[in-house]
Amino acid sequence: MDQKLVARCRRGEIPAFEELYARHSSRLYSVAYRITGSAADAEDLLQEIFLQVYRRLDSYRGEAALGTWLHRLAVNACLDHVRSKQGRRQQATDYLEDLEHLEPVAPGSWRPWPDARAPERAVAQLPPSYRQAFLLHDVEGLEHHEVSDMLGIAVGTSKSLVHKARLRLRTLLRGRTGPPAPRPATLAPVAAAGLHGER
Repeated sequence: MDQKLVARCRRGEIPAFEELYARHSSRLYSVAYRITGSAADAEDLLQEIFLQVYRRLDSYRGEAALGTWLHRLAVNACLDHVRSKQGRRQQATDYLEDLEHLEPVAPGSWRPWPDARAPERAVAQLPPSYRQAFLLHDVEGLEHHEVSDMLGIAVGTSKSLVHKARLRLRTLLRGRTGPPAPRPATLAPVAAAGLHGER
């Protein structure tokens, strides 16, 4: 199924690419939103991700599932974004500000949360440096040395950020979670329109 869809996309069939977008855009938007913490950045990145997909489909060989290939591409695009000069400057500012307000959490204070979306909202409130390390390690399953390579930080820094992210999440999940994450805008027509003349 994936190979047939990819073959149709490679032949330049716009309906095939729209089908690809419909199947995977929601998940890739969620990846972008979780990593950046910004709905506007996530929407912009979603467009960029699908333009990269269109340009790189020839490199997809089918060794992994298409969804896995798309997910990795999306994570890399998001990390490229946060590694930009502006992203680095904002990360440093947020990280220093957060250190001043980090609240201690008593051992054993974690308890189940009835709202299934509370963890997602809490993660969205983490400072960028915490959120990126936490998502890559605890959600995406990368080892600390891989997080270190992807974010350009020391392994010890990765471990520290993940630990502090977990502490902050426990604090947030005690009742100070924010509004739900916004839903992705309908971007398929824009994505498809951007494909004409691209190759």
